[in-house]
Amino acid sequence: MLSDTLLLVAALVSVTAVRAAPTAKPPLQFTANGTFHISVFNDIHFGENASGQGRLWDMKTSTIMASVMDAEKPQLVVLNGDLISGDQYQGADILDHIDRIVKPIVARRLPWASTYGNHDSNYNLSRDQMLQREKTYNGSYTERMVEGKNAGVTNYYLPVYAADSDCDASSQSGGSGCVPELLMWFFDSRGGAYYRTHDRQPDWVDTTVVDWFTKTSAQLATRYGRVVPSIAFVHIPIHAAAVLEKQGPGGRVDPRRHPGVDDDKINGQSSHDWIAKNGTEKKVMGYGGHDVPFMKALAAARGLQKGLDVGFADGATGLHLCYGQHTGYGGYGNWIRGGRQIVVTREKLRNGTLDTHTRLETGEVVGAVTLNATFNEDLYEEVPDTRTSMVGPPEQGKGKGVGNEAAGMRPALGMSLTAAISVLLCLCFY
Repeated sequence: MLSDTLLLVAALVSVTAVRAAPTAKPPLQFTANGTFHISVFNDIHFGENASGQGRLWDMKTSTIMASVMDAEKPQLVVLNGDLISGDQYQGADILDHIDRIVKPIVARRLPWASTYGNHDSNYNLSRDQMLQREKTYNGSYTERMVEGKNAGVTNYYLPVYAADSDCDASSQSGGSGCVPELLMWFFDSRGGAYYRTHDRQPDWVDTTVVDWFTKTSAQLATRYGRVVPSIAFVHIPIHAAAVLEKQGPGGRVDPRRHPGVDDDKINGQSSHDWIAKNGTEKKVMGYGGHDVPFMKALAAARGLQKGLDVGFADGATGLHLCYGQHTGYGGYGNWIRGGRQIVVTREKLRNGTLDTHTRLETGEVVGAVTLNATFNEDLYEEVPDTRTSMVGPPEQGKGKGVGNEAAGMRPALGMSLTAAISVLLCLCFY
């Protein structure tokens, strides 16, 4: 289940192909009131326990997504990884789950954008085919801007323009006259197995993608004459999230300063290595460090909102990162379901500030925080550790161990090294 401008990574592998701009679509725009609202759904996990309660879980998940969208009225929906449980569902119609997942989004005529997670790759499930199915819908803004087997699929960016902007689909990749108010970056943390093989796929953002991000963000800053405020999404958390869980202020995650349910072990990107021995691969537990280039790239970007010292490089300024909310009734754990909301306003964006909260399946709003220069100091109401379940708990028919995704609602943290990001990474940099 469940990540502006010169980056400090020195000798990265060159990217095999870089696409300059998203496929032509109607531009994403702030409302006339100057807001851009994003509803994020993480760990949807359609297709689990198909011979048992699975279809009921999926129907319940669709109901949750619908109720959250109706309450929040977003301008964009983000599906942030593990859309389908590829390791659980073996039917030839596995891609039909895409149609079921996006049905409530399509019904509300909303655009959406996806990242793929470690369960979205398996012998019976292809990331490439998932993207092809998504692109049969006009509302899908999911892209692939970095080619190559090692890159994964969902690596791309999307610009968001002011309501009064005259930028259209043909001008989005054009000159400096069409400047977005916000950029959204999407990264593929990979994981799972390659399609039609049992070969393991690495579970971190590849260096080719880091190279693409470095070059592309620098090119965009030059084109626009400034660093555009940005938000990024990735499914598997960076290793720093696991570090913070054990080494946050006071040796823990502060429930008042970083409200959320801290109740799940984080296994982030590169949480283990594999070594070849006698012709077979052997899993070796322990952090492998393969996501360091990605963390450095994000942390060292110019113009980032001020935070704690990352320690990766001179001039690193820190990031606000937010954990998401488990949305699907598929996937392990019985934490209450819902979706994180990101509310961006043009006015606050100019000051490097945005608001985020979580809308639960009960309709309740919890964990509302403002990501700003005083985050880590401001006090908020604690979030109750609420559980929900259906007939036949989600643990039935699946492994109960913790994978390298997370299932509960993690806190919204503003540490530079990381903050709770996993099921969702709402990684905000300015």
